[in-house]
Amino acid sequence: MEVFGFKLIKQGQAEYVLTTKTRKIYFFATEKLLSQMDQAVFHQAINLAESQGLVGPVCIMPDAHSGYGAPIGSVFAADESGFVFPGAIGFDINCGMRLLVTNLTAKELEPYIEKLVAKLYEMVPAGVGKKGFLSINKNQLRSLTQSGVPFLVKELGLGWAKDIEAIEERGGVQPADFEFVSDRAVARGLAQLATLGSGNHYLEIQKVEKLFDKQTAGKYSIFTKDQVVVMLHCGSRGFGHQICSDYLIAFEKQARQQKIKLTDRQLAGLPIMSQLGQAYLSAMGCAANYAFVNRQAITYQIRRCFEIVLGGKAQDYNLSLVYDVSHNIGKFEQHNLLDSGVEQRVFVQRKGATRSFPNQPVIIGGSMETGSYLLLGTSDSLKKSFGSTAHGAGRRLSRTQAKKQIDGRKLWQDLKQKGIYIKSASFSGLAEEAGLAYKDVSEVVSAVSAANLSRPIAYFKPIGNIKG
Repeated sequence: MEVFGFKLIKQGQAEYVLTTKTRKIYFFATEKLLSQMDQAVFHQAINLAESQGLVGPVCIMPDAHSGYGAPIGSVFAADESGFVFPGAIGFDINCGMRLLVTNLTAKELEPYIEKLVAKLYEMVPAGVGKKGFLSINKNQLRSLTQSGVPFLVKELGLGWAKDIEAIEERGGVQPADFEFVSDRAVARGLAQLATLGSGNHYLEIQKVEKLFDKQTAGKYSIFTKDQVVVMLHCGSRGFGHQICSDYLIAFEKQARQQKIKLTDRQLAGLPIMSQLGQAYLSAMGCAANYAFVNRQAITYQIRRCFEIVLGGKAQDYNLSLVYDVSHNIGKFEQHNLLDSGVEQRVFVQRKGATRSFPNQPVIIGGSMETGSYLLLGTSDSLKKSFGSTAHGAGRRLSRTQAKKQIDGRKLWQDLKQKGIYIKSASFSGLAEEAGLAYKDVSEVVSAVSAANLSRPIAYFKPIGNIKG
């Protein structure tokens, strides 16, 4: 198959390979999704594959589209002598997905849905520059970013103890050292906890539309069609953005001084074990933990909203955490490179891609019009993609294109007529996130399922949404 003049060889269901001078690039996608990727995806994937300090293949997911330095929807790894690339991991460090389950049906929630959406919009600020309910000082920020969710739950009482067990890395990654975080990042981080942010971040009330594996779904207390769940998508806000910005400048300067050849200045990389490489890992760990804490603090607010609007205690409606999974993160993991039979400790860098370890829940978010999926990781993903899968539907139109083609106010009215209640910071922001702007999430799920990177468990449709 040829795409933009690049020759891809099919080697399995929804699996294609492109060979560069340096290494192989694996595309996990259907022909339809490959044809919908922008040309820059292929150029960026090649730049990434030919960068210094990587081991194994570069993996491109079916929801891929061009991003800063590397495609959003890419996975790659380095050994301990290899390189780390802040721009490839991205600005919204540990942007991720979280799923809560309720014991309510859509019919039971229907009389309350508009009030609940309004209350969520009030208590979980959305949009640029908003401040959250959680007032903390610098020492508390240090503890939260170095320890993650356990500190928030155990020391500040914001959450349930069992939440910790349902979060990737139990809500706290290492290394995480606050000393490597700039004062500017600290200033931005102090005010923004428990806020949603803007762009494609959302807080969505959904109903179960279809169960693919009732037995597995039941293990997560998902039992029946029309059961209500709550999905959250957000990250490390201005705190993570500032950390990425700080280290991009420092990395590019040092790479230039050391005459390190870059395939793209946005892919400024340095050895992981260098002084600056280690500093970045410590700061990135703080940003990742900030994102986990942010989603946990929002979860606290979600539970309060249910209590205020419906009465009683949050536990009356279950509201337990199914899972919280990251994308936009780098971590050391054990992997069997190229199925060689030998496990190796490698630094896996995921940009717009989700961990998909065997029997681990995976959350793939779609648009506010189409719905989202719960999947389960597979053992094959460890062999094929460093234990990774897709993270969402993936953009089909740029934000500028979407705003030109879509009337946000009309979209809001159309969604309301369909029974989807939306509260958004702006109509233009709503237009950017229209279903038309995204690829078909079901096609993406079909691709990762065909490639056996993850398998679908349940499909959810939106009934209420908070957008930044």
